[in-house]
Amino acid sequence: MQHTVQQPPVTFSIAGSDPSGGAGTQADLKTFSALGVYGAAALAGLTVQNTQGVRQAIAVNPQLVRDQIDAVLDDLPIAATKLGMLSNAAVANAVADVIEERREEFGLVVLDPVMVATSGDRLLEEDAVAVIRTRLMRLADIVTPNLPETAVLLGDDVPTAHNADDLEQQARALVSAGARSALVKGGHLNDDVLTDVLASAEGVARFASPRIRTRNTHGTGCTLSSAIAASAALHGDTRATGVSPAAVANARDYLHRAIEAGADWRLSRHPETGHGPVDHLFDLHSVNLHGANQQQRAFNAKMRQQSSASSAESASYRYW
Repeated sequence: MQHTVQQPPVTFSIAGSDPSGGAGTQADLKTFSALGVYGAAALAGLTVQNTQGVRQAIAVNPQLVRDQIDAVLDDLPIAATKLGMLSNAAVANAVADVIEERREEFGLVVLDPVMVATSGDRLLEEDAVAVIRTRLMRLADIVTPNLPETAVLLGDDVPTAHNADDLEQQARALVSAGARSALVKGGHLNDDVLTDVLASAEGVARFASPRIRTRNTHGTGCTLSSAIAASAALHGDTRATGVSPAAVANARDYLHRAIEAGADWRLSRHPETGHGPVDHLFDLHSVNLHGANQQQRAFNAKMRQQSSASSAESASYRYW
């Protein structure tokens, strides 16, 4: 019997860990699996946290971070890489060094400049901000900051955005500052409609979706950035094309459904405080006894068949 050789797209997470499973590399690997790509991961930081908050954050030795990355690149062909929590300047510089040396082997790079956890606890030391701003942001194909992170990346005198027009202005400013493209996330605005803005040299796109009122938003930034990496890999996006609006739209749709599915979860002993996780594997709930998941398979097949970005006009986004 002959066997068909299968080679799913490989996506790579370089980030911190979350022992409670809702954020960091744990969330990234769940997202990769849910979207049908193979996930690899290198730990850049360790945290002691749960849904209630972060108790401790420790950086991994920079050389060990570098060694993990080299081991993955030496073996696996990477279609897209997600960068998350990088702890401090030494780790961030080590990651920037290896990307500069082996840039083509990382595929598309999605930079999630993780600075503060959903709980409000700081995850990035001050000395690492300059490395992200001056080195990693210029090496990435897309950067995905929330409102406070955007203001920090643009400079200490920049106020946090207050509306969708501010989002667009700051997304454009990140591109002017050296980002290839920037997705500024509007989750902190607290409007009934959640708006994100994508800017690049090709134009600006706005994405809108109904806000789901829930405390279970732990790890949403990690999940979105890893979903963008996975969706871009499935879509066939490359360094030459950059991250397409279609890949961003599909990643946002995945996150929206994951939040919706986990909105009423009560995993914590204290669900009235803190922030629970999203349901990354929501599609598994509809798998039948034979393991068929027609909805997800159709989604993945559609993404693989698309060799170029879909029309800029759609129900979920538009360029202007």
